[in-house]
Amino acid sequence: MPTTTDFITYQDSVPDLLASLELEKHLPQTGTILIKPNLINDSPPPITTPVACCREIIIYLRSHTNARIVIAEGCGQPEVDTWTVFQRLGYTKMADRLGVDLVDLNTAELVHLHNQACPVFPDIHLPEIAVHSFLISVPVLKAHSLAGITGALKNMIGLAPPAYYSGRYGTWKKAAFHANVQQAILDLVSYKCPDLSIMDASVGMPEYHLGGAHCNPPLSKLVAGYNPWEVDREGARLLGLKWKMIEHLHK
Repeated sequence: MPTTTDFITYQDSVPDLLASLELEKHLPQTGTILIKPNLINDSPPPITTPVACCREIIIYLRSHTNARIVIAEGCGQPEVDTWTVFQRLGYTKMADRLGVDLVDLNTAELVHLHNQACPVFPDIHLPEIAVHSFLISVPVLKAHSLAGITGALKNMIGLAPPAYYSGRYGTWKKAAFHANVQQAILDLVSYKCPDLSIMDASVGMPEYHLGGAHCNPPLSKLVAGYNPWEVDREGARLLGLKWKMIEHLHK
């Protein structure tokens, strides 16, 4: 089961949440830890993951591992690049202060993977750094117009390189995932699944992933766990959704 804690501030709540998971027992001491926020576009939180949340995750990690820590995203917004999103949302300044690298997954070196059991993507191209890292998915909790919910699992669509998954599919840089989004998410996470998921449900968006109302009152929760399906199911419950009606939450 995932762990849920009340949100007070990121500085207060994130360390307590990660300590309750005994995260130090699961972290690699070498290699790369990749923090994957949801920076789908340059809109401020709660549409995107607050920089303060990722900052506290990095500070906690630094006290428990010697592995390299990077923040990585591949934004989906047309005509805006990921570096602009990093800058506008405060990630560039934060990364400079903490001495961590930023990675644009839209332009990172790729690996080609194959799994004939995947009906939508029997072949897929993904960033090598993501495939070979300990990956922490850090979504904000939102309803989604196509997928039902956007959480730890759907956040992985940010890994998809636009060179293969946009273009003829539409202007959105990850538009190839929209045609059969439920199975597309399942295919994607069969290739690379989060090793840890930390969901920011401090506010919550119950209507639409790019706008609309905020939860009122705010949900005031953080949810984390090693099984992203369980984390997302808890997120669905917090939004008042029936997770069994959301295909990609089945497993």
